[in-house]
Amino acid sequence: MYAIPAPDPGTPDHRSPWRYVVWTARRQWRTLVLASLLSILFMGVQALPPALIGRALDAGLSERDPRALLFWVAILLAAGVAQAVLAALAHRADVYNWFHAGYRTMQIVARRAGRLGITLRRRVSSGEVVAVGSSDMEELGELTEYTGMLVGSLVTVAGISAYLLASSGTLGLLVVVGVPAIVVAMGPLIAPFHRRTTTHRERLADLADQAGDIVAGLRVLRGIGGERMFARRYRAASQETRWAGVRVGRFDALLRSAEILLPGLLVAAVVWFGARAALAGEITPGQLVTFYGYAAYLVVPLQALTAVLGTAVAGHVAATRIVRVLALRRDIVDPAVPVPGPAPGGGLSDPVSGVVVRPGVLTAVACARPAEGLALAERLGRLRDSDPPVLFGAVSGASTDPAPPDAADVVALRDMALAEVRRRILVSDNDAWLFPGPLRAELAPDGTSEERLAAALHAASATDIVAALPGGLDGLVADRGREFSGGQQQRLRLARALLMEPEVLVLVEPTSAVDAHTEAAIGERLAKYRSGRTTVLVTTSPLLLDRADRVCHVADGRSAAEGTHRELLDRDPGYARLVRRGAGT
Repeated sequence: MYAIPAPDPGTPDHRSPWRYVVWTARRQWRTLVLASLLSILFMGVQALPPALIGRALDAGLSERDPRALLFWVAILLAAGVAQAVLAALAHRADVYNWFHAGYRTMQIVARRAGRLGITLRRRVSSGEVVAVGSSDMEELGELTEYTGMLVGSLVTVAGISAYLLASSGTLGLLVVVGVPAIVVAMGPLIAPFHRRTTTHRERLADLADQAGDIVAGLRVLRGIGGERMFARRYRAASQETRWAGVRVGRFDALLRSAEILLPGLLVAAVVWFGARAALAGEITPGQLVTFYGYAAYLVVPLQALTAVLGTAVAGHVAATRIVRVLALRRDIVDPAVPVPGPAPGGGLSDPVSGVVVRPGVLTAVACARPAEGLALAERLGRLRDSDPPVLFGAVSGASTDPAPPDAADVVALRDMALAEVRRRILVSDNDAWLFPGPLRAELAPDGTSEERLAAALHAASATDIVAALPGGLDGLVADRGREFSGGQQQRLRLARALLMEPEVLVLVEPTSAVDAHTEAAIGERLAKYRSGRTTVLVTTSPLLLDRADRVCHVADGRSAAEGTHRELLDRDPGYARLVRRGAGT
């Protein structure tokens, strides 16, 4: 056996669902072969008792040989012991394959999600990602788990058929023809089961999306009285998902019934013809018992074969969703030939809006529409591309006079390697998550000194949050920071962004959920903490705008005016209305 998860999950073949399934199998072919061999041995030993019982009966009844009877009984006992040992080994190998395939898929999907970044949120719903990371990986794991059972069942059925053919042509032919007929009879049930399973998975993903949206906006919904309306929508979607699950369950029950009925009919036919052959003296009583035992035992491998069909359907649906995520490509890609970035200490210029972020100062941008501010922040951090591109380097002048793109010390962001852009420019908005684990590791994943942690927490006015958390910095944070309020999450995200110490820090409404007193403290401390470094604040809060070195007012997507906060209040009526509205006055 090998370590789980694998150190390197590999590069998947996601050209089609079945290609991904085959690729997964090839990555763990050794353990699949081991599981298949153990399954063959287990099911082979499991198939011995009917023949051994038949020989024991013939030795005891027909030949009346006590020693032979004891011998066959001892062999039967040894077969039982071997069966128990092989069952444990085969099950261990099957479960290992399940975990191996499941964790490999989880690693690959997580790696792809990390590389896609913001593209994943734009192109795939969160519910679908949740489904891939939970139920779909389980279905794919079950498909690999059943591989050994499939091989063992096929070999066992072939071996029993050959034995019956050698003992009685009629009975052997009945089994040889009957087994494929059962598999063919199950075929018409597979396509409807596949459709219903696909629909159910889509409903589950949509329902997870709705649940996430409701939880994220619960406070807003309560404030506008929309909680009941969205609850009714969620209830209706939940009922649709439930009925989709019921339809899947009905077909699954039909498949399970067919797994019992069809092999049962084959057993009845074998017993009927076997009894007639025994009465005619063509076979001995022991052989009749053997034939009956094998006919009854064939139910086990046949059920395994039909179960594999159902698992293959669910596995194909799961693989379809997995390759859909793996086939996504980033909206933002590296240039064919990246150019080195400018010297440290540069600013940014956005020709689309005309906003210029001067080096080493705290620039605030007040946008009339929140979407404009978010789009600007994403352009400045190259989370989205623009034409003409954002410029990085020794920019200067007013927003109406950006640095020329051919300046030697100015580089277009889209010409730089993404890794360098991400290292030098950090965009932090309110969609950034808090991940589960110790708070210290959440704030500084690469580690830092206690002094720097304390300074960043003080600048973000988050010291009280750490003091109230059991365990302090070593206390555990739940998934997405559920134990913290919206304002506390904002302050912790701000502290995390400050600890990254980026060359350029872009903050989008970092204090929208905190009270005025805390907001004023953050504005003052943030300016001191980032003194001498390029910082952008996208906000309409007058408490933050008043602390900025420069303020740019953006209206209708373009820079309308710039200056200090108080200068713009005096000479820009549109800015004054925007800021006072943001202040609630």
